[in-house]
Amino acid sequence: MRAFKRVGVFVGILLLIFAGTSVAVNRVVRVNPDLIQSRNRSIVGIQNEPENTIDLLVLGDSESYTSVSPLDLWKDHGVTAYVCGQSGQKIQETYYMLKTALENQSPKLVALETNVLFRAQTGGKGIQEGLIQAGNYYFPIFRHHDIWKPLLFGKQYAEASFKGFALRDTIESYKGGEYMQKTERTTEISDQVINYMEEIISLCEEKNVPLFLYSAPSPMNYNYSKHNAVKNYAEEKDLSYLNLNLKTEELGIDWKTDTFDKGDHLNLAGAKKVTEYLGKYWTRNYDLADHRGDEQYADWEKLTKEYAAKMNQSLERIRKMV
Repeated sequence: MRAFKRVGVFVGILLLIFAGTSVAVNRVVRVNPDLIQSRNRSIVGIQNEPENTIDLLVLGDSESYTSVSPLDLWKDHGVTAYVCGQSGQKIQETYYMLKTALENQSPKLVALETNVLFRAQTGGKGIQEGLIQAGNYYFPIFRHHDIWKPLLFGKQYAEASFKGFALRDTIESYKGGEYMQKTERTTEISDQVINYMEEIISLCEEKNVPLFLYSAPSPMNYNYSKHNAVKNYAEEKDLSYLNLNLKTEELGIDWKTDTFDKGDHLNLAGAKKVTEYLGKYWTRNYDLADHRGDEQYADWEKLTKEYAAKMNQSLERIRKMV
């Protein structure tokens, strides 16, 4: 019994140390996000947004932050959005990203880019990833464990961030032809992904916020069997689902010019088309207020002007490549 007590005391002290250092590290990175590399910038970014000012949260892997431009949504509709995407985001990360965002935001809509559903989480690896992401959530010192390097050596990772959107201004065409060929086949969504989706749905229901599924145009990631899988799941859970891979003509997507890596991700030109379409769809179907002219959101106007200048330069760069 004494041995168990000693172990308990040791574990308790260790947890207190982790909790204390986590609070300190979280304060440091929120004050200076240039100390962290791109993959964790979105979670710090959403934590830094003023309380209850974000009406639309976008979640997912790199397909999310290369397909939806929050500042274009602001310019055209006055909607406040933040893209909480990460490269290669796993479903466990999606869940804890949403949980983090909902701590200080009360969005009117949560949009999930669906490529994350096909990053299979099976067996021990899926359980391990769940434990890792739970640790990162409750003890941010684990997430930002390498912050000592930029602090010690004065290195910073200055990256332009426009409410989580990644501005890509190069072209590498997709030449593979039609990729959404109709089939009855269905790609399997793994059980652990389904389990975490249940948790995500529960979070949204608890906050009384609708969950919207969308698939960004991506020949490298989507096919009709994946469409069938998401469509069936959305119908089963009574979720709205929009597959933009079936609407590339309506969107005006040109695979010669609208992708920067051979059809894996959209570049700025493609993202503008998707954002324009989704902006109209979302404002027509959901309770998303127009905040333009509200002094509380003056910073959005300022950042939009900065973004517009950079965007125009980037679009000009794209035009010269055509």
